[in-house]
Amino acid sequence: MAKLFLVRHGQSLWNLENRFTGWQDIDITEAGIEEAKKAGVALKKERIDIAFTSALIRAQHTLSIILEETGNTHIPVVMDKALNERSYGNLEGLNKAETAQKYGEEQVHTWRRSYDVVPPGGESLKDTYNRVIPYFEAQILPLLKQGKNVLIVAHGNSLRALIMYLEHLSPEEILEREIATGAPLTYIFDEHFHVSRKDS
Repeated sequence: MAKLFLVRHGQSLWNLENRFTGWQDIDITEAGIEEAKKAGVALKKERIDIAFTSALIRAQHTLSIILEETGNTHIPVVMDKALNERSYGNLEGLNKAETAQKYGEEQVHTWRRSYDVVPPGGESLKDTYNRVIPYFEAQILPLLKQGKNVLIVAHGNSLRALIMYLEHLSPEEILEREIATGAPLTYIFDEHFHVSRKDS
């Protein structure tokens, strides 16, 4: 049996300011630090063998706090841009409400909440899925098959892609799924490698 823990990074400065963040390297706020600590407390009794995170500071900072809280600062940590947030391209840095005024609420909603519509210069969720899942299958799945417990600290949309894959969700179903910041999700792989989600 193996466990996979997924954590969305704590609140970032641009989450707070309601801006499109994407691949911009924005750190977490004081509230985000507290969320990361709570995630660490929630995972304290779990064995964690290896951790993966993105190339972005908000995920890396969240992970370092979790590892400190759980006493796992010695474990291997792998950072890879394959786990980065979805790129919002030309929208990055823009306030979401102001962007809705400029382009229309319906257009912005479509960019944010459709599966395969690409914002200007950015990625769709489908593009993100096609980057995250091959990496997961090549680098992380083999470790789970060895019985290792894996922690991934990443982003709303890179984690959506993973959840879609793990739970066999349709594009419509995954777009309805909200992923809270700093709240661990646990997936258990049994000896036959069937996956189940453990609700905390």
